[in-house]
Amino acid sequence: MTPRAIAVAFSTIVVREVRRFTRIWAQTLLPPAVTMTLYFIIFGNLIGSRIGEMGGFDYMSYIVPGLIMMAVITNSYANVVSSFFSMKFQRSIEELLVSPVPNWVILAGYVAGGMARGLSIGVIVTLLSLAFTQLQVHHLPVMVLTVILTSALFALGGFINAMLATKFDDISIVPTFVLTPLTYLGGVFYSIQLLPEFWQAVSLANPILYMVNAFRYGILGVSDVNIGVALAMILMFIAVLSAVALLMLRRGKGIRH
Repeated sequence: MTPRAIAVAFSTIVVREVRRFTRIWAQTLLPPAVTMTLYFIIFGNLIGSRIGEMGGFDYMSYIVPGLIMMAVITNSYANVVSSFFSMKFQRSIEELLVSPVPNWVILAGYVAGGMARGLSIGVIVTLLSLAFTQLQVHHLPVMVLTVILTSALFALGGFINAMLATKFDDISIVPTFVLTPLTYLGGVFYSIQLLPEFWQAVSLANPILYMVNAFRYGILGVSDVNIGVALAMILMFIAVLSAVALLMLRRGKGIRH
């Protein structure tokens, strides 16, 4: 394919994905906004007022970066896994795969669509958080890079989950039993410095910890982990998942169910 044809194919997939979640905004954009608002009210205002400070900041300010990342993670993942599996279920994905569009363009298009939804939710949650606290960005490049890389990573995860899923129930297993526990134990609501030494070491095996702390550093300037290590971990996971997704596409694994 020519570069122009590749650009057309990529933009077509992205536009379709964006139109898909914006057309049903009441199901894709509104619920996360309501959920995060409840988190701000319950954990930030009601419980946070009793906790006091954490990491040198009031509790509301401390948890806001983690809640933003939680919204980005879940929505980047959910957009791709639901969209790609729906095309598998309807047997329409086969038409795309037999076209001359390269596999990497297909993957990039779906990932970009998932990132668009995840980042949109991130912006919405950030704006909502301004009603509860004041955000002062400490390091803008780190903040932006972290949220972009994280949304890409979990969009890739959603793609792989959709490839492996054989029924609609399968697309909820990973978010329920893997993604949610890792997110809640990834330092969204607390600093791992509060944990005993053993559990601090265990927490370092949680990849979401690095994403939450890198983003928190970008906003507040505090982190439980080294920022260079955190960004390197995210890039490593992106490389691994990209390779796995492309291999599965090339072999056609999971297309038929």
